[in-house]
Amino acid sequence: MTVLDLDADIVELAPAPIAAVPATPLREMAYRVDAWTPQESERLRSLFLDDVAIADIGQELRRSRAAVAERIALLGLRRNSTRTWTELDDAELTRRYAGEPTARIASDLGRSCSAVYARARLLDLTGGNPPEWTPWEDAQLVEGYRRGVPLAQIATLIGRPFGGLSSRAGHLAIVHANHPPDWSAQETARALELAEAGHRYTAIVALLGQEGFPQRTIRGFGLAIRKLGYGRGWGRAWTPEEDALLRRAYEEGASLTPLRRQLGRTGGSLRHRAEYLQLRGSHANRNGWRIGPDWTDADEARLRADYGRMSTKDLATSMGRTKAAITSRANALGLVHGYIRPFSDNEARALAIAFRTGVSIADLAAALNRKAMSLSKYATNHGYPFGRRPRRAVTLEDLLALECPADRLAGARSGNPHAAAGSTHPGRVEAL
Repeated sequence: MTVLDLDADIVELAPAPIAAVPATPLREMAYRVDAWTPQESERLRSLFLDDVAIADIGQELRRSRAAVAERIALLGLRRNSTRTWTELDDAELTRRYAGEPTARIASDLGRSCSAVYARARLLDLTGGNPPEWTPWEDAQLVEGYRRGVPLAQIATLIGRPFGGLSSRAGHLAIVHANHPPDWSAQETARALELAEAGHRYTAIVALLGQEGFPQRTIRGFGLAIRKLGYGRGWGRAWTPEEDALLRRAYEEGASLTPLRRQLGRTGGSLRHRAEYLQLRGSHANRNGWRIGPDWTDADEARLRADYGRMSTKDLATSMGRTKAAITSRANALGLVHGYIRPFSDNEARALAIAFRTGVSIADLAAALNRKAMSLSKYATNHGYPFGRRPRRAVTLEDLLALECPADRLAGARSGNPHAAAGSTHPGRVEAL
């Protein structure tokens, strides 16, 4: 089964099951002046879906905010509101966050679960023990597993962590549509738990093997866990609460990794959003949490001058950095090491002359300041099968000096380096 990605405005996969009530004879009901009429309910539904604030809906319908919120919950309405949080919203969230399911709070506030989580983080609220699952959450979990919705999207939709999803799915005896056929429910739950904790795939595979689960390959494990939806981003719109969290992380110089996990977004998504909010460059740790010192203009100038002209190991030692730091920065600057630089016309001519005059690959590599192995591969690919030859110290100028005018003229006319080098047998050794 293929993965079913949810649209950004999806707030519900299936309605909560309605408990069957035994039919009883109707009794006479007392007349209530404040009873909701069908017209009022329809007007409430229209205003709610237009993202009107609950307090404003109450003023429009001439009802209290509590009455409107109760009616919204009774009708099962949900939305992804983008309105600014009010003091009443914050007070209600603070009062209910630790003891009630996030999905229920989000429904009463008319917001998404991800917005509630982000706002709670801004208010420094911490949840206690996970509350009991509601019928609505169970309905979303069952329907999401049946359709093959990625677990990351289900978790964001209902406001539960990966571990909670797997545990509840095991309790309900349901299996995800994209569940690997040879994986047990326990192995899947443990893998998702370790992934959510921030372990790399290689470490997770090793830990699962140590715990008695079958040994998996890195490629197979990655495909399986990604198909379940771990780490997938599906382009949902950023909410004001998420923007506020990102701004605070940049202002406080905090690590973005925990924020990325909490919001269920990729590192690239955070970088693009930071650039959109004009936050790039304002983080206290502009270069991340690099162990070594930051690169200065003088360091980069030194790297440009010496990279490829001296041993990378010696260059790293002289600059007080590791070889990996040197090569990474060189790649970022677009520098090419001398050993892998393109062959110039003079070097191609020197190769042909060396082949004709019997110079060994080792001596030719020293003259060209290249590695013998890479030079041998290049020579073989271009039709110069060097064999075992006597070693003689030569330079590039010595080799070019051996080229006679007739050979140079013939090579220029034909465009063939073999013609320019002559047809002397490669085994013949000529005096330099």
